[in-house]
Amino acid sequence: MKSEAVAAKRHYLLRAFILLGFALYISHLATSGKLQLYVAPEMQLWLRLSVIPLVLVAVTLVYHAFFAKENSVICECGMEHEVTGSAFKHTLAYALFLTPLLLGLVLPDRALDGAAATRKGMILGSPVLSREQLDGKFKAPDKYNEEFAELAKRLYIQELIEVKPEIFSEMIGAIELFKEDFRGKKIKLSGFVYQKKDAPNRSEFVLSRFLVQCCTADAYPFGVPVSSVAPLPSLRNDIWVEVEGTLQTGEHDGKEIITISAERVSEIPRPDSPYVFLNSNAVIEYLQRLDGPL
Repeated sequence: MKSEAVAAKRHYLLRAFILLGFALYISHLATSGKLQLYVAPEMQLWLRLSVIPLVLVAVTLVYHAFFAKENSVICECGMEHEVTGSAFKHTLAYALFLTPLLLGLVLPDRALDGAAATRKGMILGSPVLSREQLDGKFKAPDKYNEEFAELAKRLYIQELIEVKPEIFSEMIGAIELFKEDFRGKKIKLSGFVYQKKDAPNRSEFVLSRFLVQCCTADAYPFGVPVSSVAPLPSLRNDIWVEVEGTLQTGEHDGKEIITISAERVSEIPRPDSPYVFLNSNAVIEYLQRLDGPL
């Protein structure tokens, strides 16, 4: 019986250690600002709150290990509650939790880059007129795209379309939806450089972003092909650049896509939040911030 109590105590403490490890790691990511490299903004609050139950359960396990009567191996029901399973099974079970925790502590926190884009596969594109003329030009093909059509109307009347990070995918989606109408319009946007190793033209690249829905596990890269008349000798994968140019259309795998003919390409620092996120209210919020009616 004593050996069973010692075994139970050991398991309680190990489980408490794992839970506290996860709680401390999440707290570290939250306080250092690195949490945004792994999860979408709407999930960050829940992840921060998860620290509370993790700590409470860990404290409960420590209490059972040191203070519970006979370490709860035998309770008042008269039944024995031994720690079942072989040492191999226990080792395997704990390894499933310890491995990601140790990897998180050992490996540096870094954003997804061109190598991840290669593994996942790059997706190209997106995912002054009167109101009556705009309504006629930008008709939504279905109810789902009504917000994109409204956004396209607002973008079309701008002399220079500045793609905002907080609504990046939605802006590209609106332009992609009405690509023929936006041909020849001026645009400015930023992202990281992605080029295939066998790319024949070093003055062409994909201006890319990772779109994160929940966490980086479901992130996928997408971007807009950029071509420059002037050579770009310093261009290399994963550097962040700001591009200003003219919207054009091209063809990729038999599909018409938007492209940019660059007039200016300048290197910029990587932003603190390098990803773009889906936000069901992003279009409405952006339209509300714009000054003046159409």
